[in-house]
Amino acid sequence: MVKLMTGIVAGVLVLGIALGCSGENETSATESVGTTREKSMATRIAEADQAFRNRQYSEAGRMFEEIAESAEAEGNDVAFVEAAAMRARSYLIEGDAESGRPWLARAEEKADTTAAAGWSRYLGVRGRFERENGDEETATKTFLEMFEYCSAHGLYDRAVDAAHMIAITGDPSEKLEWARRGIEMAEKGNMIGWLGPLWNNLGWDYVDAGQYDDAIEALRNARDYHYMGTAEIPKLIADYSVAHVLRLKGELEESRTAMTDVFERAQELREGGNPDAVEWIGFSRWELGELAIAEGDAADGVPMMREALGELEQAGMPAWDASDWEKRNARVEELER
Repeated sequence: MVKLMTGIVAGVLVLGIALGCSGENETSATESVGTTREKSMATRIAEADQAFRNRQYSEAGRMFEEIAESAEAEGNDVAFVEAAAMRARSYLIEGDAESGRPWLARAEEKADTTAAAGWSRYLGVRGRFERENGDEETATKTFLEMFEYCSAHGLYDRAVDAAHMIAITGDPSEKLEWARRGIEMAEKGNMIGWLGPLWNNLGWDYVDAGQYDDAIEALRNARDYHYMGTAEIPKLIADYSVAHVLRLKGELEESRTAMTDVFERAQELREGGNPDAVEWIGFSRWELGELAIAEGDAADGVPMMREALGELEQAGMPAWDASDWEKRNARVEELER
């Protein structure tokens, strides 16, 4: 399931991902305060947010850590909570939750419900760690609290983030509703940066439900929004998603043409030094193998899928989606019998 948190991990979070949507167009905790020093702190938080949105997670984490230290020295608790929470989230998205937990605990110590920007940021990260712990019920409650709090305090970007996460962690019967609520709010607020991930996640919810016609419509909407940006990986993921559903719909020739294009572009990105490209080489090669099998050519398809497993392992899939990794290995082993 291609929920955008990190790649194809359910919840890409890939692309929580989620594709770097840490609150596009949002103001930091200090922007409404008038001193030069605090405006400078707000600028630093905004710059770190931009690095995070650009998927420069290590750099963003370093920036947030420096901001947290400066804010703590100045006694600026609100900025500290924002920065410490995001330091924790930077660790989490890089697969190092244990290093992030002490930062989340530090943010919790100074988080205050009367300081909206800091409290909302803390809730968003706390919910993600609860999800990481496997407690999706508690995470959903946290994101619901975040949605209601942010809506009441006019933090609509963060309310959209909360709706987006409820659509990932919530009860299956409510996921579609929350995905649509997030889209409706983002459309009303002209939050273009959110609409690609939101439509993407709705599309994959439809895939999970077997509603492929609805899925393809939603994923094509997601693709339109991703193509408004400049980053190549989101475009690649959007095209991959559409091609994948075309295969599920039985439109094999159109799917093969689209997936071949994804595969070739992913290779070009890897040659250009993009570290995320190997994951999508693996996913698209796997799909091309599935297409070959669907067309009766297992002799070509199975070796492609075996090779794809090597690329997905290189991309770290056993760590960030152990369940899907096991399923793919089991499928190849069954086909090789």
